[in-house]
Amino acid sequence: MNSILITGASSGIGRATAELFLAEGWRVGLLARRADVLEELAAKHDGAVPLVADVTQADQVAAAFDSFTARAGRLDVLFNNAGIFTAPGTIDEIPLDHWHSAVAVNLSGMFLAARCAFAAMRAQQPQGGRIINNGSISAHVPRPGAVTYTTTKHAITGLTRQLSLDGRPFDIACGQIDIGNAETPMVAELKQRALAEGGEVPETMAVEDAARSVLHMAKLPLAANVQFMTVMATKMPYIGRG
Repeated sequence: MNSILITGASSGIGRATAELFLAEGWRVGLLARRADVLEELAAKHDGAVPLVADVTQADQVAAAFDSFTARAGRLDVLFNNAGIFTAPGTIDEIPLDHWHSAVAVNLSGMFLAARCAFAAMRAQQPQGGRIINNGSISAHVPRPGAVTYTTTKHAITGLTRQLSLDGRPFDIACGQIDIGNAETPMVAELKQRALAEGGEVPETMAVEDAARSVLHMAKLPLAANVQFMTVMATKMPYIGRG
């Protein structure tokens, strides 16, 4: 049975991806902070392994990976997905604690998960595996007032490139999926804010479409890699901005 560990698995893209992989017969490590949600999901699927952890805490992340690899036997894929979007504003309006929170989750959290995955994939036999980082459209083109999110997601592109390079000798592939406006709670909040402020409501796509894109990346043989994939709502104003 193939195995994948998904961070931020309790809601949004993470949960939709977990449910799809479980339906496809994978063993799925569900890493998130909310134990009740993970247990509820795991109760429905034999292949689900709840892993309660905060991605900003190195010891908790390491313990979760150790627990999962002990249960699954190996780690084939990490979907490095957990992230947050802090309250919008220009850089001078952003409280410093919002900046630190964004860096802790969106950057350090993804670094810690990738570090554990890389170590596991390097040590296991046969050696190798795949890391899929969840970037964002914001890793290319920002939206107004999103300085914490945009900055951290640009950093993830650097992480993806470095892991892709450093993983070659160990058959560890690394790619990035940049998802634009999937119908998650985070995007739903942006839509509500736009309605309240009389702005343009973002175009969205089904979160399951993002999950299917992750599945495509994960099912490739290690001899092939999607280095960067962009999947987005067709009518969102990405192409033609300026």
